[in-house]
Amino acid sequence: MKKYILFALLLIGNSTSSFSQRGGFRGQERRPMREKVDAMKIGYLTNFLDLTTDEAKSFWPVYNKYQDELEQLRKSRRNNLINGKLSLDSMSDSDLEKMVDGELAFHQNEIDVQKKYHPQFKKVLPMKKVAKLYRAEEEFKKQLLQMIRDKRKDERSEMKQ
Repeated sequence: MKKYILFALLLIGNSTSSFSQRGGFRGQERRPMREKVDAMKIGYLTNFLDLTTDEAKSFWPVYNKYQDELEQLRKSRRNNLINGKLSLDSMSDSDLEKMVDGELAFHQNEIDVQKKYHPQFKKVLPMKKVAKLYRAEEEFKKQLLQMIRDKRKDERSEMKQ
C-alpha cells in the first residue's frame, strides 16, 4: 500500500514540476513547486513514520490542520517582513523594537500551535511515532535545504559551461 502511495506522490510531483519548468504564469510558478514539496513531505513522513492505513486515516487530517495553522502564521510573518523591508541601519529604534517583538511573538505563536497539536498527535499515533514525527520534520527540512543547495550548485555550474 505504501509503495502505491509513494508512486502516486512521485507521479504528482513529476507532473507539477514539468509545468513549472515550462514557465507557468508568474503567480503560479510557486504553486507547482509547493505542491511538489508537499507531496515529497507526505511521502517522506509516511515512510519515516511507517504509518499503517488506520494511522494514516486519523493522522493526516490532524497534521493538515496543524500545517494550515502554521502556514497562516508564516504567511502573516512574511507579510509583516515584506511591509517592513527596510535596511536595519535605516530603521528607527522604535521600528526595530516592533520588528524584534514581532519575531518573538511569531516564535511564541508557533510554539503555541505545536503545543496545541501535540496532544492530538498522541491521540492518533503511538508515542514513538509522535517522537519520530518531530524528528522526521527536521530531517525533511535538512534534506530539502540540501536539495535546494545542490540544485543551485548544479545551475551555477551549468551557467559556467
